[in-house]
Amino acid sequence: MVTDAVHTLDTDYAKRFLLQPYLDWAKNEGPPIIEGFSIDVLAAETGYWPRYDCKGAFLHTRGRGDYCTAYALDIQPGKKTAPISHLYEFFVYVLEGHGSTVIDLADGTRHSFEWGPKSLFAIPLNTRYQIFNGSGTQRALLGCTHNATITMNLYHNEKFVFDNYFAFSDRSGDPKYYEGDGDFIPIKPGRDLWETNFVSDLSDFKLHTWQARGAGGSHVGFALADGTMHAHVSEIPTARYKKGHRHGDGVHIWAVTGSGYSLLWNEGSQDLIEVPWRHGVLYVPELWMFHQHFNTAKEPARYLAISLGSRRYPFTKAKRDGVAGETDTDVKKGGRQIEYADQHPNIHRRWLAAIAKTGVISDMWAYIDERRIQDVGKVKAKPKSKAKAKAKAKAKAKPKAKAKAAAKPKVKVKATVKAKATVKAKAKVKAAAKAKASRKPAKAKAKPKSKAKAARRRT
Repeated sequence: MVTDAVHTLDTDYAKRFLLQPYLDWAKNEGPPIIEGFSIDVLAAETGYWPRYDCKGAFLHTRGRGDYCTAYALDIQPGKKTAPISHLYEFFVYVLEGHGSTVIDLADGTRHSFEWGPKSLFAIPLNTRYQIFNGSGTQRALLGCTHNATITMNLYHNEKFVFDNYFAFSDRSGDPKYYEGDGDFIPIKPGRDLWETNFVSDLSDFKLHTWQARGAGGSHVGFALADGTMHAHVSEIPTARYKKGHRHGDGVHIWAVTGSGYSLLWNEGSQDLIEVPWRHGVLYVPELWMFHQHFNTAKEPARYLAISLGSRRYPFTKAKRDGVAGETDTDVKKGGRQIEYADQHPNIHRRWLAAIAKTGVISDMWAYIDERRIQDVGKVKAKPKSKAKAKAKAKAKAKPKAKAKAAAKPKVKVKATVKAKATVKAKAKVKAAAKAKASRKPAKAKAKPKSKAKAARRRT
C-alpha cells in the first residue's frame, strides 16, 4: 500500500517555473472568476472589465480542461462594448436581452445583425467587432465560449493575441451567414451540419432525428465561422431522456429550453453527481466522465454544446474517433455510449420519481421494460436478503442432513430389533392359540362320556 502522498511543486514566478499563462491573464483582467462544477450564469456576480468596457465574469468550470473555457459579458442598458479583436475563436450564446453586433472585416466590409434571447453567433477569427445593448432598461447578458485557454498557453504573449492584424479572410464566410441564413450539409444522422455565423433563435431551429442517441432525440451540428471549435444543439422529447455516454473534457453545455437534470459519474464509481438545469445554467463534464441528460419538463428540452474540435477540423484524435463513429456506438463494442438495456435500473427509477413531481407521465415504454424495472425495484432489497437467508439455511442444513444420514443406519437397526420383537410376540400369541385349540378337543371328547352317563341314567 502506498503511504506517501505525491509531493507537488508550486508555480515559481521568480524562476519562471510551472507558469499558467491563461490563468494569470484572467486574474489580471479585472472581473471576478467564478468556479464550480456547474454555474448559474443568470445569477453570477459580474464586475467591470476594462478590456471590454463593460461588466463581465470568467466562468471556470471544473471540467473545462486545457482547450476551452467561458466568460460572461454583462452589458448594461443602453451601453456597448469597446471594439475588440483577438486571436482566439469566440462563440456567443445570448442569455438575456436584445441588441446587435457589428463586425468589420479587414477588406472594409461591415456586417451587422440583431439578436435576442437564445441567439447564437460566432466572430470570425481575429476580426474586429463591437456588441451593443439595444435596450434602455434591461441588461444584455452573453455567455461566451472560447479557446483563449490554449491560445494564451501556446503563445503566452498578450499583444500577439490582442494586437495582431493578420486577416483570416477565408474565415469570413458567405454574407448570408450574418443574416441568419446558412447551408445545410447532410452527412448522416448525428453528423449533419448547418454552416452559418448567426442563428437567431436556438429554441425553434430545425433539428434532425438522431435515434442512435436514444428515445427519439434530434440534433444538428453547426459549422460557425469555419472554426476549429464545434457547436451542436440537441433536443430531448417530453417524458424521455438520452442514453449515457462520455467524451473528452471542455464540452461546455448551455441549457436552452425546458428543465431537467444530468447525472455524471466516473467509470466504476457508484457516486452520482446530479446537476439540475434550465436556461442559464452552464456545466461541463470532466474528462471521460459518463453523463446522461434527463428531461423532466412538460415540453421538449434543448441544450447547446460547445467544444474545441469540430466535425470539419477535429483537432484531436479523440474527437476524430468520436465523430467517425464512437460517439453513438455501444461501449461493449468499443464505443462511448451505454445502451438503455445496460444502464443501472436505479437510473430509470430515479427519473420516474423526478417526473412524478412535475406531473409528467413516462413515454419510455418503447425503449425500456418499465414494468420489470418497477417490479424489481419493489422487491430488490428482499430477494438479496432471502437469497442470503436461503444460503445460510442451506449451510446450516448440510450438517443436519449429514447427521441424519449418519443416524439412518441406527434407525434401521432399531426398526429391525423392534420388528424381531414383534415377530416373537406374534409367535407366542399363535402358540398360545394352538395350546388353547389343543385343549378344546380334550374337553370335547369328555362330553360324550357325559352323554353316555346321561343315557344310562335314562335307562
